[in-house]
Amino acid sequence: MNYELFIAKRIIAGKKYKNSISSPIIKIAITAISLGIIIMLIALATGSGLQYKIRDKMAGFKGHVQIINYDANNSDVSVVPIKKDQDFYPNFKNVDGIKNIQAFGNKFGILRTKTDFEGIIFKGVSNDYDWTFFNEYMIEGRTPNLNLPRTKEVLLSQTIINRLQLKLNDTILATFVKTGNSKLTSNKKYTIVGIYNSGFAEFDKNMMIGDLREVQNLNKWKENEIGGFEIILDDFNNIQEKGEEIYSNIGATLNSKTIIDSYPTVFEWIQLFDNNVWFIIILMILVAGINMITALLVLILERVQMIGILKALGSTNTSIRKIFLYNASYLILKGLFCGNIIGLSIIFIQYYFKVITLNPETYYVTTMPVHISFTYILLLNIGTLIMSFLMLIIPSYIITKINPSKSIKFA
Repeated sequence: MNYELFIAKRIIAGKKYKNSISSPIIKIAITAISLGIIIMLIALATGSGLQYKIRDKMAGFKGHVQIINYDANNSDVSVVPIKKDQDFYPNFKNVDGIKNIQAFGNKFGILRTKTDFEGIIFKGVSNDYDWTFFNEYMIEGRTPNLNLPRTKEVLLSQTIINRLQLKLNDTILATFVKTGNSKLTSNKKYTIVGIYNSGFAEFDKNMMIGDLREVQNLNKWKENEIGGFEIILDDFNNIQEKGEEIYSNIGATLNSKTIIDSYPTVFEWIQLFDNNVWFIIILMILVAGINMITALLVLILERVQMIGILKALGSTNTSIRKIFLYNASYLILKGLFCGNIIGLSIIFIQYYFKVITLNPETYYVTTMPVHISFTYILLLNIGTLIMSFLMLIIPSYIITKINPSKSIKFA
């Protein structure tokens, strides 16, 4: 056993075999492990980052669950109002995991300047609204002050501002169709107090945020009538379960829909990211494993005489295999260490400096978002180590086929 430990130390040290045939093969194997973990980390970080960012942006505009009139159509415009006085408002007593319930009402309109016009959806909100989302993407100004008796302040996106050539604190003319008669219109003036840019082109291009009381006035609603409620959950992962609970705890004339139900194609699309990430992880582990198998076989064949001597001295096949498997594990760990350093550096550079940009029309974001969990990093590294190690067990059986007398004879 002392001889085995001595040989194992020499192999792991690697200095005695710097000029050996196996040296470039080992370097290639370590490089393959490093590149594999780099690609897997980036795929995991960008895949989950896109999922989280897109769903958070949709929740910022629509909430996780919407409660509206059961007879309302599927459009974004509030047609049939509901009563604001509900048993579940302002607190859902029978459903846990709810962060906020906020009233809203929508009205379709047209913003006009002297030279241009733009169709918009005027989303009215009240002082129970959670501005966290818009504060994150605010590039100029502030949110409307809803504590005033009546406010004409509105929030517009950078997209609309650029199209209509407006700026902060400008007064904009909005035209709305009066309820009940499509031939009559109502003209209102609003002051732009905030400009945001979420990068979600589908909503940025037509959303104006203002006072719910303005929407009530435009729709000829009573003070107690609103378009519906938006519910913000503590944990998005429970959205389907909470959506069913909410539906079971509202009135028979009300309907609730999660944003997954409202935008199924978007969520089906981002769900494909998981499949892509798994495909990349499996492919990279296979590539890294094949390279390690090659390195192990070269290492074994290069030391056939050494194996014969160890067997002649009484070493078992199992103990000799352990030496080479331990050495291979050391090489895998070395590759993982280098790969993690490089991969995480790339991810942090993207997180802080936003180097890679995307087309918001296609990806709903302006820059590539990244999200990484250290639990996932740990599991990814452990999984890669275990899978690569298991792939080396069968090739290591070649050691059992080496005959001591023949291998020593040509030493």
